[in-house]
Amino acid sequence: MKHRASSRLFVFCMILTLSGSRVAAQEATEGSIVKIEAYSFPSFQEAVESTDIELYAQREDYEQAVGDPDYELLIVTYQSDGLPVRCYLYQSKGALDSQPESAQARPTVVFNRGSYVRGDIAAELVTLFHRLAQRGFAVLAPLYRGSDGAPGRDEMGGADLNDLLNVVPLAQSLASVDAGHLFLYGESRGGMMVLQALREAFPARAAAVFGTFSDLQALVEGDPESYLAMARGIWPDFADRREEIIRRRSAVQWAEKIEVPLMILHGGDDQSIPPNQALQLAEKLDSLGKSFELVIYAGDNHVLSRHRVQRDQRVAEWFHEHMAPR
Repeated sequence: MKHRASSRLFVFCMILTLSGSRVAAQEATEGSIVKIEAYSFPSFQEAVESTDIELYAQREDYEQAVGDPDYELLIVTYQSDGLPVRCYLYQSKGALDSQPESAQARPTVVFNRGSYVRGDIAAELVTLFHRLAQRGFAVLAPLYRGSDGAPGRDEMGGADLNDLLNVVPLAQSLASVDAGHLFLYGESRGGMMVLQALREAFPARAAAVFGTFSDLQALVEGDPESYLAMARGIWPDFADRREEIIRRRSAVQWAEKIEVPLMILHGGDDQSIPPNQALQLAEKLDSLGKSFELVIYAGDNHVLSRHRVQRDQRVAEWFHEHMAPR
């Protein structure tokens, strides 16, 4: 156990060693590219009106990220279960246009966004992407089926998990991505997706989650009025399949399957997912002798708005620690 305190935050850690588009002319297999499109960012004010950007970035940080000429954001549409799924690719400017022999493939963070069905949220995420890029990473961020106009139904951790798993063959096809150095990073619902992907042996070298839940049963029992209504909206057959749906999405029930180093971050004043969800997962991993680190930011919210820079710096350092020796 490590304890660190300052006037601004309390951190509790358990550390154990313990513009056009490009269309791909390739067979429509899992993870194969359908098309790649350039992306143009809205102004900060436009983003304020259409997204939750103010939880993620201040105007100055946003404008610095979108104005950095060294990087670009592309939208890659790829195949997953026969569906075209949209994914953000944040990389060095022009990296995909390089000849294969001269391409500078970067270790890559596969970022998993939070919430249910969403539209275009690049403006919310670009400052996080930019911080990771400045630390040497490319970023892939699948939006999942049913989001940003894509077909299919989001089951929040059901068949849509394949949209994350199919990022692996997608990564292997991109010259700008070092598919031998993939890392998983997830926010809220996206953290639950990360944990499930680890259960299914996603080839990540390390992973990190923040604001995520690990015990859906406890959430439902803690606030049945809110969570039962939500559950029935997402899973119409929840009453009949309750045990199956909860188990699949509750990492505390199968934490022994998490085999890679995991960083768990949470806000002490998270009003969406109680911090004890992070503590439960940490306790379970501890009992199993797994490698993990737990960080609670006292007084911060669900997405760690007050510590977003420190959050991403800490995660980037965690990933660098788990690079393969060169």
